Amino acid sequence: MNYGLDDEKELTEEKKEESTKTKRAPFAYWNVGGREYKLKLTTAVICQLEDKFKCNLLNILSNSGGVPPLAVMLTITQGAMKSWEHGIKYVDIQAMFDKYCEEGGTQLSFMADVLMPIYSVSGFFSEDQQTEMDRKLEEVKEVM
Repeated sequence: MNYGLDDEKELTEEKKEESTKTKRAPFAYWNVGGREYKLKLTTAVICQLEDKFKCNLLNILSNSGGVPPLAVMLTITQGAMKSWEHGIKYVDIQAMFDKYCEEGGTQLSFMADVLMPIYSVSGFFSEDQQTEMDRKLEEVKEVM
């Protein structure tokens, strides 16, 4: 048993450090057809997607040579929506993407504004990586 106040002071300082850390956003969002959809991959869904694609989801970003195939991006989006929009089917996601394009979206903007934020809120990037990625995405958006 420890006596004294030194330990309590250290614990209080540790709690202060934890409270000053930036917390990750709870969800990414996809606004399409006048509706906002919550997006976030759970561990169970990440495992399902890795089984389906036979690779780590980070490999999909690094091995695609740019923009991953649309079918892959939409499948990941379906997985990210699955826990929050029960019964969402792949054909529903395809129809939503069609609507998104009618509203001015593109595959590149979809990757930058929907897919990358899904990865971010789902814990794929550290805070520093996220900051760097946000900077690069802003550069890409300026070119678009």
